Amino acid sequence: MRQALEQAASCEPVPTAFCVGCILVVRLPDSEPMVLSKGFSRELPGNTHAEANALAKLEGLSSPQLRTLVSPWPWEAVPVIEDLFPLVDVYTTLEPCSVRTSGLPACADGLIRARIRRCIIGVREPDDFVKCEGAQKMKDAGIEVIWYGGLEQECLDAARRGHEI
Repeated sequence: MRQALEQAASCEPVPTAFCVGCILVVRLPDSEPMVLSKGFSRELPGNTHAEANALAKLEGLSSPQLRTLVSPWPWEAVPVIEDLFPLVDVYTTLEPCSVRTSGLPACADGLIRARIRRCIIGVREPDDFVKCEGAQKMKDAGIEVIWYGGLEQECLDAARRGHEI
């Protein structure tokens, strides 16, 4: 979660959105966890969210890049990201959104579509902009949701950086 908070600190604050950080980690059998991708809010063009950015960067990797990143590659087949997603844990400082006022896809939907294994969340999204039901949406889709304890205030402070509360 500390790495996700570092990502959130890279985010340019705006008064109408949260600053969020996200880390995608794979846990292969008999190996240490490996960071696959990182992202933060507004990192990529288009009012993008942290989880969407981390997913987009990971999905953009070629088979040779995946093989280099995940070494040794555990399967005989050519590396494809779809093989890894069921083993991916997402660490995010704020509950993944369930609705976007911008009309872009919700982060919870993207994580469900990717079929990640579990989502570890720093703090529930406050109702500052919309009512968020991302955690429940992911649970309903079969994704394990874990509320990371102990850093809730730090995650909330990072999210609201640049806001007048």
